[in-house]
Amino acid sequence: MPTSALFIVTVLIWGTSWYAIKLQIGPVPLDVSVFYRMALAALILLAGLAVTGRLQRPARWRFVIVQAVCLFSFNFVAFYHATALIPSGLVAVIFSLASIFNAVNARIFFGERITAQVGIAGGLGVLGVGLMFWRDLAVFGEAETLQGIGWALLGAMIFSLGNMASRVNSASGVPPLLANAWGLGIGALALLIMLTLKAEALVWPQGAHYWGGLLYLAIFASVIGFTTYLVLVWRVGSAKAGYATVLFPVVALAMSTLLEGYEWTPLAGLGVLAALLGNLIMFWRRRVPAPAPAVQSPSP
Repeated sequence: MPTSALFIVTVLIWGTSWYAIKLQIGPVPLDVSVFYRMALAALILLAGLAVTGRLQRPARWRFVIVQAVCLFSFNFVAFYHATALIPSGLVAVIFSLASIFNAVNARIFFGERITAQVGIAGGLGVLGVGLMFWRDLAVFGEAETLQGIGWALLGAMIFSLGNMASRVNSASGVPPLLANAWGLGIGALALLIMLTLKAEALVWPQGAHYWGGLLYLAIFASVIGFTTYLVLVWRVGSAKAGYATVLFPVVALAMSTLLEGYEWTPLAGLGVLAALLGNLIMFWRRRVPAPAPAVQSPSP
């Protein structure tokens, strides 16, 4: 699949997943909902690989485990708790900071230089989504909102560390699909251990809305979305792939407009333009003119 198609699929799937997460908020404890999502996704992906004969044991497990706990368990515990406290659009805004966390962590762990292009694009992206949700950002004074922001920041930070582990796995020859399959299974196991230690009851979900959201999050957001995203990390690097998180709120805003009656404002319009401009800057590559062919002197 072309890199541009991977980017579009990732943005659309994860952009719509915020509304699906909102459908999970209810009688089922949040941590239990995350466990159900990861366990179902792991079952689907591991079974699919086994049936097609592509299920193998990774040669190196250490960073597969790191990827599991950072991408497929505790980061989502943080995001679900954040969504219960603040609007899903604001969670998407904070999640967009993953592009900046990725650039910083790539500098720390891999020695990559943070270019002005990445900095400007990331700044425009965060500015854009901030303008889109300015009305939500204006309620910082409430204690509940501050807790939600803290949970969302924690989730974005853990997510970025998972990106770094994914890069190591790809460099070690572990295909993204295989790393995702085992990562989802290990992540579900880690969540089950956490629930056991907390003595949290596994409440069985009820209602078509919950099950619809769960199936979408497990199949599309977890199995397909994570695979396309981690292939992006492998192809273009974590900083540029992470910029997809800056555009998620644009899709989330469209979902809110259609399903939640979101009212557009001039600031929201400016925010969309800023985010799109940042996207263009991030992926813009200056064309280097080809060297002119050498002029050969006539033979004597």
